[in-house]
Amino acid sequence: MSKLKLESPDAHLETTKLLPGMAVIALWMLAQCGIGLIGVLMHKLPVTVILICVLFAVAANGLLKLKRWGWALTLAAAFLSMTYAAVMLFLFHQIPMIAMMLVNLVFFLYLIRPEVLERVK
Repeated sequence: MSKLKLESPDAHLETTKLLPGMAVIALWMLAQCGIGLIGVLMHKLPVTVILICVLFAVAANGLLKLKRWGWALTLAAAFLSMTYAAVMLFLFHQIPMIAMMLVNLVFFLYLIRPEVLERVK
């Protein structure tokens, strides 16, 4: 005899819910986008940073919608932001970049967890 697997009606909804960590990461990406735009407006960063800000905003939007491409873009954005912070720390001795580097590292490691990956479509 074969066993029937009974699932609750909400079983599908549990796998499509946004994890709280994913929402925090999306907010972080939007905050980094805002900081970049302010830097451009104050003429402290080059105008090309706007392209990176667009990447961060699109990644956050895709992650909030649980899209696989949003997850991939957010993963790339976190890695690039972490790399930028490391370069600024080691080459230019900007000590506050340690915080940015560590936050992006934690978010990168969170995003590669299996629980997060199974939530995106």
